[in-house]
Amino acid sequence: MSQLKPNKTVDVAIIGGGTAGLAAYRAAKEHTSSVVMIEAGPYGTTCARVGCMPSKLLIAAAENAHQYHKSAQFGVNLGKPKIDGFAVMQRVKAERDRFVSFVLESVDGIEAEHKIDGYAEFVDQHHLRVSHSNGDTLIIKAKRIVIASGSRPAYPAAWQALGDRLLINDDIFEWDRLPKSVAVFGPGVIGLELGQALHRLGVKVLMFGVGGAVGPLSDPALTEYANIVYGNEFYLDSDAKVSLIERSEQGVKLRYQDQQGQSVETEVDYLIAATGRRPNTDKLGLDKLDIELDTRGVPVADHYTLQTSVSNIFIAGDASNQIPLLHEAADQGKIAGDNAGRGKDIRAGLRRSPIAAVFSDPQIAMVGESYRDIEQRLGNCGCFEIGSVSFENQGRSRVMLVNQGLAHLYGEQGTGRFLGAEIIGPNAEHLAHLLAWAHQAKMTVSQMLDMPFYHPVIEEGLRTALRDLNAKLHLGPEMIDACMECGVGS
Repeated sequence: MSQLKPNKTVDVAIIGGGTAGLAAYRAAKEHTSSVVMIEAGPYGTTCARVGCMPSKLLIAAAENAHQYHKSAQFGVNLGKPKIDGFAVMQRVKAERDRFVSFVLESVDGIEAEHKIDGYAEFVDQHHLRVSHSNGDTLIIKAKRIVIASGSRPAYPAAWQALGDRLLINDDIFEWDRLPKSVAVFGPGVIGLELGQALHRLGVKVLMFGVGGAVGPLSDPALTEYANIVYGNEFYLDSDAKVSLIERSEQGVKLRYQDQQGQSVETEVDYLIAATGRRPNTDKLGLDKLDIELDTRGVPVADHYTLQTSVSNIFIAGDASNQIPLLHEAADQGKIAGDNAGRGKDIRAGLRRSPIAAVFSDPQIAMVGESYRDIEQRLGNCGCFEIGSVSFENQGRSRVMLVNQGLAHLYGEQGTGRFLGAEIIGPNAEHLAHLLAWAHQAKMTVSQMLDMPFYHPVIEEGLRTALRDLNAKLHLGPEMIDACMECGVGS
C-alpha cells in the first residue's frame, strides 16, 4: 500500500455521523484537532429523525385517544374520540423536524474541514477510500479509525416485490394521513410500539411474529403474559403461519392461519417490516483487513475499550452489534473516540448497567442481566432465584386502572446480589431506572429493601418482588462455594 497517495492525512477518521459518530468526534477532539468524520447520508441521530422521538410522538397521540376508552370506568363519559389522522401526522412531523433541527445545529457547528461526504471503505488498516455521489473519490490516511456506521432495517428480500406497499418504520413518519389497515411483521420493540399506537389511532392492525417472542423479553412467564395482554387488545400472533404475502391492486394480500387454526385471507393497505436491523459493516471492505469478526460479520471489540483485534481500529454504536440503543451508542462513541484520540494510551471506559424500555401499554423494561443471560450462566446449578409481583392487584396501579403487568427480579444465591429484572407493567420506564441504579451500585437484595418506599405508589410493587426474592435466597460462604463453578460472585 506504499503507492497510495492520500488526499488527506489525519490522526483519527470516524466512519459515520450519527449518535456514536458524533460522540466519537467530540471525544477524539479532546486530544487532537486532526479528526475527520465521514458520512454518506444525513448527519445526526436516527433517534431524532425516524426513531425514538417520532415514535414517542405517535405514541403520545395514541395514549391520549386511549384515555377516552377508559373514562367511563371512572364514571366520566366523554364519548368516542374523533381522530384526525392528518392533524396527528402534522404534529408528529412538525415536532420531529424540531428535534432534528437541534441535532443539525450541533452538526453545523463542526468545522467544514472535519466533515467529508461520501461512502467509506477500507483499503487497508490505515487507508480509507471515500466515494462521493458525484463520482469523486478520496483516499484518507488515518492513524486510527472509528467505525460508527450505524445499522439499517433488515427484512426478507422477497418483500421488495411489494413496492411502495412495503414500509419500514422510517416511512411511517412521512405519512400525511393514517391508513385504514396495516400488517406489522415483527412484535419486537419497534413493531410493538408502532403497532399498538396505530391500533389506538383507529388503524386496523394485524401483528405477526416468529418463535413466540414479544419485545425484548426472554423470561418465559413474562413472554406468555405479554402475548395475552397485547393479544387482548389487537390481533397478535407471535408465532404465526403466513402462507401468502403478495402485492394487490389496493395494497397487500395476506393468507395466514389464525389462532384457531383456520385459514384467513385478507388485504391490508401496507406491510410494515419491523423484523430487526442489520449493522452497516458489510460494505466497509472488512475483507481487506485481518480482523476478527463475529457470526454476523461484525468486528469483535473489547467491551470496555471498543478496540477491535486490529489495534488502531475501534467500533461503536449500532455497528458494534452490542446493545443497539441511543444511550449505549453515545457511551460507546465516547469511549471509542477517546481511545482513538489518545493513541497508545488505551483506557477502559464507563459501561453502565444495561437498561431498556419499550413504550407500549403496559410498558416493558429490562435491567441488568436478562433471564436468558442468567439462565445460561447460573441455570445449570440453580444458583439464582426469581422474585415476582403481579400488578393486577397492586394498590396504586388498580386505583389508576393501569393494573396490568408482571415483574420478575433475579438474585444470586450465596451473595444475595441483585442480578437484573424483566418487567411488563405500569411506569416500567421509571421502575427500571431505580433498579438500574441499584444494579450499577452492585447492591444486594437486602440492601435494596432497606431503601425508602412511599405509600401508595406503584414502586411498592418492587418491594413486594424484592421481599419474595429475599425469602428464597440462601446467603453465606457455603452457598457461594457450592455455586462457585457457575460463576457466582463474578
